[in-house]
Amino acid sequence: MPEKPPSGPSDFLAAERTFLAWIRTGLALMGFGFVVARFGLFLEALQLGQVKFHVPSYGLSFWFGTALIVLGVIVNIFCTLNHLHLVQDLNRGGIGYNRPSRLAIAVALILAVVGLAMAIYLVSTHEPAQSNHVIIKQEDLMAANADNGIVTIPGHHSVDETVQKVQAILAAKGVKLFVVVDHSGEAEKAGLKMNPTKLLIFGNPKAGTPLMLASPTSAIDLPLKILVWQDAQGKSWVSYNSPAYLQQRHDFPATLLQNIAIVETLASKAAE
Repeated sequence: MPEKPPSGPSDFLAAERTFLAWIRTGLALMGFGFVVARFGLFLEALQLGQVKFHVPSYGLSFWFGTALIVLGVIVNIFCTLNHLHLVQDLNRGGIGYNRPSRLAIAVALILAVVGLAMAIYLVSTHEPAQSNHVIIKQEDLMAANADNGIVTIPGHHSVDETVQKVQAILAAKGVKLFVVVDHSGEAEKAGLKMNPTKLLIFGNPKAGTPLMLASPTSAIDLPLKILVWQDAQGKSWVSYNSPAYLQQRHDFPATLLQNIAIVETLASKAAE
């Protein structure tokens, strides 16, 4: 039986180039998997518009991305083992390859399956729809809007129904409603289209006057206001200025916070 020719530097360098190529493939799979795992969050952001939410999961894309990351790890492990085995064969006098690469075939088949599953997933989510698993917490919204002091909570009725609830609660508590500004109605009169948006301005001189005496600039944010509005998906929202933010903005005594705390209770009850 003829002896195998000794392996030369070119054989070892070729094996090393192949090894490095497989390492790059594994790293690319892991990087792409990370992007895919976060793609579900990107879809949620597109669906939910500009209002800030807490999203508990990334959907199916999380599992697709994780599968790609795991595949990248497996590729790097197997290519390392194959490279060590090949170097041993070369040291023994070389080896002749007469079969296709099993690792390449396995990676190609797995990528085909994952790619098909991702295509099906993208087709099923091509039209934005309201998420049914979004968790919205008032403290999260307050933190999200800490810069401007606006708190936004979800409503469970239409804008008109919510406005009626606010009016009824104000009447029951003896709080004066100064005016209801129908922004969308005025926009319609001007020939413009706007989702239902109404601002209620209300207050009690006995509660508001001490704040303005302590800090005259607080008059720019008083009387209190509640904004009831509808987003592009038809969802109603209730927004108001955080009392804590108003206290910090105008630097009036914290003991006077109770004078405007009614806005939080009122907004919560209106949104129920």
